[in-house]
Amino acid sequence: MAQVSFDGSAVPGGRVSRRSLLRGAAAGAGAVALPAVLAACGSGPGGDGRTIRLGSNSSDPVPKKAFAAAFAAYEKQSKEGRKVKVNTVDHNTFQENINRYLQGKPDDVFMWFAGYRMQFFAKKGLLHDISDIWGSYEGFSPALKAQSTGEDGKQYLTPYYYYPWAVFHRRSVFEERGYQAPGTLDEYIALARQMQKDKLVPIAFCDKDGWPAMGTFDYINMRTNGYEFHRRLMAGEEAWTSNEVRQVFDTWRSLLPYCQPAANGRTWQEAATSLQKKQAGMAVFGLPHPGQQFPEEEQDDIDFFPFPVINPEHGQDAVEAPIDGFLLAKKSKSLKQDKVMESAKDLLKWLSTGEAEDIYLAGDPNNIAVSDRADTSKYTALQKKAVELVSGAKQISQFLDRDTRPDFSSVVMIPAIQSFINDPKDVDGLVNGIERQKKTIFAAD
Repeated sequence: MAQVSFDGSAVPGGRVSRRSLLRGAAAGAGAVALPAVLAACGSGPGGDGRTIRLGSNSSDPVPKKAFAAAFAAYEKQSKEGRKVKVNTVDHNTFQENINRYLQGKPDDVFMWFAGYRMQFFAKKGLLHDISDIWGSYEGFSPALKAQSTGEDGKQYLTPYYYYPWAVFHRRSVFEERGYQAPGTLDEYIALARQMQKDKLVPIAFCDKDGWPAMGTFDYINMRTNGYEFHRRLMAGEEAWTSNEVRQVFDTWRSLLPYCQPAANGRTWQEAATSLQKKQAGMAVFGLPHPGQQFPEEEQDDIDFFPFPVINPEHGQDAVEAPIDGFLLAKKSKSLKQDKVMESAKDLLKWLSTGEAEDIYLAGDPNNIAVSDRADTSKYTALQKKAVELVSGAKQISQFLDRDTRPDFSSVVMIPAIQSFINDPKDVDGLVNGIERQKKTIFAAD
């Protein structure tokens, strides 16, 4: 496989639901009450050093089963008899409580994200440096290494897979109705209007969990203003009151009549299911989201097209393709034992191999391997198309809540976007409020 160039810059971000925000704006700082299920997953000293405790946020059935297969394969090949004890927590619960988890009694290894979200916790001293084993990794591009590197130049993440965002639909629905994939915003709206006439909800839409609608914002922004503006905006270097940002919300407002109503009360699983049931015609999602809600016999019916062109100057240059992987928690008590640390690093080294990615992707074809040592010969048509999408991109973004500060993402942007979805008329009030809070938060450092 041709190596994908992950050259988008990343900034810290965190996914926190509105439920957490209502418990207190300090959610971004980790002041949320930690659920017993997550608190109970912490590790402690003892044991023979061969058991690795791993915190997983892959709670949906498809990835959960695929990871189980990968970890079982690791145990089988381990000459030392090492075992992986997995603690799986609901995806959003894991996200909401990641600060408290890492500062409390975390597992030895845990799943998390590349780029700034990883850098944020590394800077806080909550991650173990794994630079010593990164030197033995093969098949990763320099850009992937950069996405796994902290501000101090050390590596903290073992990348495992990525997944692009696009506009997903059912191939059979498009064929039956004679729909054509739109290339421009005008064509996108025209298609949405036709779907309404055909008694379909044009765009499945959701934001109950606080992050799904961010993908739509990012694409409208990058298609309108370009990747560099997106990067500067996420870094606090551009004003949210600018004409560029106002135009993003104005464009988004023109699309809302074609979106499922009451999006703030709908989970991504429910939105993806409406696509699967042919109730909705399209959905802006990441590759795993529709795949995990479609039964196996319907997987071949999933298709996508790139988010349409808005400003020809920027075309479809940028693609959102978040990278996920594995890290070592600094406050894991058992990692203080040399044998446990050795076992944990051994697991990470194995997870960095093409073989490990092949085993996982055999059970979850809704992601793409990051290693060029992985076997792509068995990729589905959808996976091959996803590789082409990312390989052809001029810039790669990591998603809004991964491309900015966690406190700004959780405390400001989640409620702001949900407020916009509920009442999209007052764009002036919306951007003024975001800008005021942005100045306060970014000035804190």
